[in-house]
This record gives sequence, C-alpha cells and structure tokens, in this order.
Amino acid sequence: MLTAPEVFTTVVVGVMVGVEFSVAFFVNRIFDGLPGDDGLRARTHGARLLGAVMPFWYIGALALAAVWAVAGRHRDGAGLVVAAVALLVVSVVMSVLLLVPINNRVRTWTADGLPADWKRQMNRWDRLHHVRVAVIVAAFTLLAAALA
Repeated sequence: MLTAPEVFTTVVVGVMVGVEFSVAFFVNRIFDGLPGDDGLRARTHGARLLGAVMPFWYIGALALAAVWAVAGRHRDGAGLVVAAVALLVVSVVMSVLLLVPINNRVRTWTADGLPADWKRQMNRWDRLHHVRVAVIVAAFTLLAAALA
C-alpha cells in the first residue's frame, strides 16, 4: 500500500527532475540563442533565482527520501529507496563542490565585467549539470520503481 509520504517524496523529486531537465536541455539553450548579452543576463538572473531555491529543494528531497528509507526499511523496494538516497547524496555533493562555486560566480557577472574564460565556465557548468541531471533522473526512477 502506498503512503502519502512516499508519494509526496516521489512528486517532490520528480518535479525537481523536471525543472533541472528543462534547464539543462531547453532553457539554457534558449538563453544562449538570445541576441547580444540578453542570454548572459538571463543566465545570471537564473543563477540568482534558482541558486536561492535549489539548495532547499535538493536537501529537502534528500531528507524526504532518507525518512522513507528509514521508515520503510523492512518493506519491499527498500533497497531501491536506499540507492535513490545514495544518488541524491551524490547530487548534493556534486552541487556543493562543483556547480555552486561556478553558479556563485555567474550570478555576479555583468556584460561589462566578464572574466576572459566566461564561456569555458558556462560550458563546464552545463556539462556538470547534465551529469547531475542524469544522477537525479536515476534517483527518481528508483523511487518510482519502489512505489510499484
């Protein structure tokens, strides 16, 4: 039988996956196609907005999944939930160590004050973000499978 916390956790992680997938494969590509410095301005605004929200979302999703793993440790699918928790931990560690430092720099950039390697930094962030998206998609898939 499904419980409300299991469903809620899966929805929270699923919506997070949707947002991050959209950023990775659509939003940033749209921004990059804007004329002049509009794409850069959009990315810096996105870095500020999502940079303020996503830490709570990632930690919240991890906490919810961890509670599910502990509370459901004797139920079918417990191993899937534990594996999903491990992947969510990887996503948080990746974020803190690799993506947040770049994001913190990006959100301060202006068209007049760009570092010489700004495109390289953006490309690195995009590549790392794609890996993080793959990790959270895998975590979401495991949580969804655990519900079945």
